Amino acid sequence: MTIISKFPLLDKVNSPAELRAIPEKQLNEFAAELRQFMIESLSNTGGHLSSGLGTIELTVALHHVYNTPFDRIIWDVGHQSYPHKILTGRKHLMPTLRQKGGLSGFPHRQESEYDTFGTGHSSTSISAAVGMALSATLQNSRRKVVGVIGDGALTGGMAFEALSHAGDLDTDMLVILNDNEMSISENVGGLSNYLTKILSGKLYTQVREGSKKVLKSMPAMSELASRVEEHVKGMVVPGTLFEELGFNYIGPIDGHDIPMLVATLKNLKDLKGPQFLHIITQKGRGYAPAENNPCKFHGVTPFHIETGEAKTKSTSTAPTYTQVFGEWLCDIATADERVVGITPAMCEGSGMVEFAKRFPERYFDVGIAEQHAITMAAGFACEGIKPVMAIYSTFLQRGYDQFIHDVALQELPVLYAIDRAGLVGPDGATHAGSFDLSYMRCIPNMVIMAASDENECRQMLYTGYQHNGPAAVRYPRGKGPGAKINKIMQPIPLGKADIRRKGKDIAILAFGSMLAPAISAGEKLNATVVNMRFVKPLDEKLILEMARQHDLIVTIEENVIAGGAGSAINELLVKTNHPPKIANLGLPDKFVEHGERDVLLHDCGLDEQGIISSILQLKPINLEEALPVEANS
Repeated sequence: MTIISKFPLLDKVNSPAELRAIPEKQLNEFAAELRQFMIESLSNTGGHLSSGLGTIELTVALHHVYNTPFDRIIWDVGHQSYPHKILTGRKHLMPTLRQKGGLSGFPHRQESEYDTFGTGHSSTSISAAVGMALSATLQNSRRKVVGVIGDGALTGGMAFEALSHAGDLDTDMLVILNDNEMSISENVGGLSNYLTKILSGKLYTQVREGSKKVLKSMPAMSELASRVEEHVKGMVVPGTLFEELGFNYIGPIDGHDIPMLVATLKNLKDLKGPQFLHIITQKGRGYAPAENNPCKFHGVTPFHIETGEAKTKSTSTAPTYTQVFGEWLCDIATADERVVGITPAMCEGSGMVEFAKRFPERYFDVGIAEQHAITMAAGFACEGIKPVMAIYSTFLQRGYDQFIHDVALQELPVLYAIDRAGLVGPDGATHAGSFDLSYMRCIPNMVIMAASDENECRQMLYTGYQHNGPAAVRYPRGKGPGAKINKIMQPIPLGKADIRRKGKDIAILAFGSMLAPAISAGEKLNATVVNMRFVKPLDEKLILEMARQHDLIVTIEENVIAGGAGSAINELLVKTNHPPKIANLGLPDKFVEHGERDVLLHDCGLDEQGIISSILQLKPINLEEALPVEANS
């Protein structure tokens, strides 16, 4: 019996070399199979869907034209790289996407030689491409370099720094702008495609360069010719900015037209100097639910292909920490008209959708521009406005200098609502908020709080809002333990910890999300458990009291141990005459890769079992004898 393959062309391709063997006339059919395969694959695993569907044709054209992996392709961010992974020998691994030990959701240099640059944060591809292109020049290599960047990533200043530098170098490289926010305009039709072929062709380039040499000796004529060229191109293309930066701008063209893409890329491949290709694509292309709601399908859990609905829905009615923040922001904005909300392109992810609807004049999405967002918040604070900046921990790192110099140094009242603190699970190392306690704790004038439950998160946000200086509240991804939320906002006394359980011999000092497993472990060990709440300032009086009353002090935090909250307690206790035995539990000194968050926390020893195991290695005790009488009875 002959089995008819569902993907006859795709099944034959396990590398770009095999893709290049497919006749160009079959590439549209191949792209259709690739699109369907990706939809079916992500319907089972979840992942970033919309962006990848929009780059199917571009990915096929790039690997068809360029000699990868010798030629370099750098994907910005990586949300759009799933088709690239499928074409570069990892098709059979797609069922493991974003799972522990499986495929990363982003380009990863250790995963494949085709992943030429690891990406998870935006606006980096052009800078990396410049470095690679210059390396090719230094090594006398004929290697081609292509940097792909999305239109959203161009809001990051780093992208323009790289464009400015590249345009001044006259280095051979290609930047492709994947523009997926605007519809395909009227000029992306027959005339524009015809002009694109001419403008990217060798004849036009030779005539243009030859004319420049001839007219160089006649400055007036040279300037006139340059202006004529600029205005003629400006009538049909919006590329004046990139031309001024030193690029030869081509486009915009339809990013789903494979013959057009292939023809243009072939022309551009051998042109000298920096080239800029502008393509128009559609997020979610080829899958109706994603086309209609690309934001919803940007990152998805497993879903039913027919409807686009999630296969499993949470039955819990408890809000996520993100939702707690979003509701608090609306409440405080209602109470105080000075409050403004700022986000670097993370409206949905940071829980600001409702705020944006209710207070549009006080909502500021600055794009992927964390440095600008932080300094803009400082400017607001200088004028008596109350800025609240919602940002993921991993992205706050990108504005560290502004954090120190523009906010903390001037002791300005800016409140940072830091989401995704600690491990984030499937997104992996690039998105984990593993370092914020360490990189914030060393900054003078800071107040740093770590929320252990939903209500505490709300009250900490209010505490930070009231503080007349920079303050940060960090909280993890997803839901908390389900604490009842008090709608009445009450400030927490600065630097005041809270004893949650009294025991003997052992004191566990827990920060934020680690309180729940610490209490569970403390009950088994009959240990004292303290909810520290503040990383800065510390409750020094209580810590010293715990040190006098217990033989072993254990700190626990969902942050790297180096320089973290535990280190702050070490620094305090080492000053005492007889410091107790102390142990610090936290994230290990390595980048924790992707997987389910609970599994990763277990691997790091940050669940009940891990805490107990670590403590018993330091202070062996009989668990039955450790339990208080009421617990044994």
